[in-house]
Amino acid sequence: MTAAAMVAEFDDVAGWTADAVEQLGDGYAIPAACRGSASPAALAWLAEACELSAGTTLLDVGAGVGGPAAWAARRFGVRAVLLEPMQTACRAATRLFGLPVLAADGARIPLRTNSIDTAWCLGVLCTVEDKAALLGEIHRVLRPGAPLGLLVVVASGRRSQPLPEGNHFPVQYELDRLLDGAGFSLVEQTTRPDIAPLSWSRRLEEVTAAVAAQHRADPAYRLAARQSERLSRLFSSGHLSMQLIHAARRP
Repeated sequence: MTAAAMVAEFDDVAGWTADAVEQLGDGYAIPAACRGSASPAALAWLAEACELSAGTTLLDVGAGVGGPAAWAARRFGVRAVLLEPMQTACRAATRLFGLPVLAADGARIPLRTNSIDTAWCLGVLCTVEDKAALLGEIHRVLRPGAPLGLLVVVASGRRSQPLPEGNHFPVQYELDRLLDGAGFSLVEQTTRPDIAPLSWSRRLEEVTAAVAAQHRADPAYRLAARQSERLSRLFSSGHLSMQLIHAARRP
């Protein structure tokens, strides 16, 4: 069963974000829809690592509201396909970007074997218990040799604070073992760049403020805010780090 806090964070807030973007304007869509994971620098690193180009089919697994996939489609001309289990997030992605969305779980991807050129999975691996099943399905749908871009929250191995509900952060050796076991070779890895341009940060903050003004009293908003606060404390204390990974599907 999906934790209530996870539904609040990834489904309720997704719908509210789309509402706020529609009020503020289209220019707010991509920064708001990348909330919590991707920044322009991180997306650029992943795009270059995966060698995105026009016509490439990019599957975004756990795409949320669709910001990273929309960014890639606009800048590189990829054919983006979104996979997202949360129904409100699916509708929000369609409203904001009009991209094709598959409402499905990553452990059962409704696509043909060897049918996808590139896959992204950003900020998702730490939210699922059966990481091997998720990576195994991504491996199945990717073409042999195809790149996989990951943004993963990695634990340091020491923890004295409670984890956000529904999160299961791997330590580095577990992540390495999972990738190898699923049939991926690790090509390169780096810590996610934290700096975003002021224009991007400003638009994200305005959407966040609009959502807060409208929904601050909602129990789902309070649940999502608690998740965010716990994550922030764990990052600040050094218990967690955000890692960008470029892997390749072995034949």
